[in-house]
Amino acid sequence: MERPANPAPHAVSRLRTERLARSAKPFLARGGIKGERCPGCRLVPSHCVCGVCPVVPTRAGVCLLMADIEPLKPSNTGWLIADVVPDTFAFGWARTEVHLDLLTLLADPQWQPYVVFPGEFVAPERVVTQVPAPEPAVVGTQVAVARRPLFILLDATWPEARKMFRKSPYIDRFPVLSLEPDHISRYQLRRSRRDDHFCTSEVASLCLDLAGDTHAAQVLDAYLDVFTHHYLQSKHQLPPDRAGDAHQRLRQLTAGD
Repeated sequence: MERPANPAPHAVSRLRTERLARSAKPFLARGGIKGERCPGCRLVPSHCVCGVCPVVPTRAGVCLLMADIEPLKPSNTGWLIADVVPDTFAFGWARTEVHLDLLTLLADPQWQPYVVFPGEFVAPERVVTQVPAPEPAVVGTQVAVARRPLFILLDATWPEARKMFRKSPYIDRFPVLSLEPDHISRYQLRRSRRDDHFCTSEVASLCLDLAGDTHAAQVLDAYLDVFTHHYLQSKHQLPPDRAGDAHQRLRQLTAGD
């Protein structure tokens, strides 16, 4: 699906605006002329990817619980999820309070929430590794629509994510989806000491694939590659290769959408 010329700000963009409004001092991202960045993709204008930003309708939704500074980071990939997946929700995380809209979302009967977190840190009876295919339930004489998966992603550094998981009692009642990827992360914008740590966008792709939204998973994965290429080329003051492998794969996946 082609993105409108002037799309309304998505959930992560709105959260970023709210977070900036609360800042005691301006947040200055590095790069660009006097720090200039595109408001749509957060890259310097010469490396903007808004023109290739895809939108893919999905059965699944994504709920991002974001650590305080994450919405402000140009390298944050939760933003890419909100670009691609229309039903993306984003909330800032705080230990002492929870947003009422988040509680409303988690109680919405159309959704089946899954907390995405490594199973090794969770009681075994809470862990699942698969997302059931949709099966409409029969209630009396009525056929109810199957609940849609809602993946709760803790968008933070690993130490922050562990803290968020422990100190968010409102997610304790939901199953924990433990991913079992068959490859290592390709993410290059931040360092991790472990190959089994994936960036937020990669985690979302794995979840979408499990939910049967395979095409959306592939598009999000390809879009991450394009964003990464533009980000790194900008960092090294080199032009992006818009005819390169990353762009070609994204074009092939979105042709006809």
